[in-house]
Amino acid sequence: MAAPTPALADHPRRTGSGHPVSTTPQVLFVCVHNAGRSQMAAALLAHHAAGRVHVRSAGSTPAHEINPAVVAVMAEVGLDLSAEFPKPLTTDAVDAADVVITMGCGDACPIYPGKRYLDWNLPIPPACPSRGCDRSGRTSTAASGRCSTTWPNRVKI
Repeated sequence: MAAPTPALADHPRRTGSGHPVSTTPQVLFVCVHNAGRSQMAAALLAHHAAGRVHVRSAGSTPAHEINPAVVAVMAEVGLDLSAEFPKPLTTDAVDAADVVITMGCGDACPIYPGKRYLDWNLPIPPACPSRGCDRSGRTSTAASGRCSTTWPNRVKI
């Protein structure tokens, strides 16, 4: 029987020389455009983790702006994404992460050897106004549920 996975917070990150960098776990959310799902998940995890996790997001082919429907839906739940913007997926971002969570992007999101990956296959939010934009709300609800149940008291993955 395998030993239970210890909490991510119990593992300090280390540089290549083995020196600790930080005891704050780092999570990277990745989707293709970094304009919807990964932005939502990053904002929700940052909210639920309340400083116990350093959260980033990136895209393999970043868009020019965040989906306005995503900004509107997140504002409705009290999270302001108006200052956020799509960021490119870089080797440095992946190297800094303790866990990389892909958002159902399949082959469009490269896999870096030696990293721990999770895949959250969330629906892509449509580009539409918030009112009546049901799928953006469903994406937000699904991401929020995963963030709040994955990290309720301690950062466990």
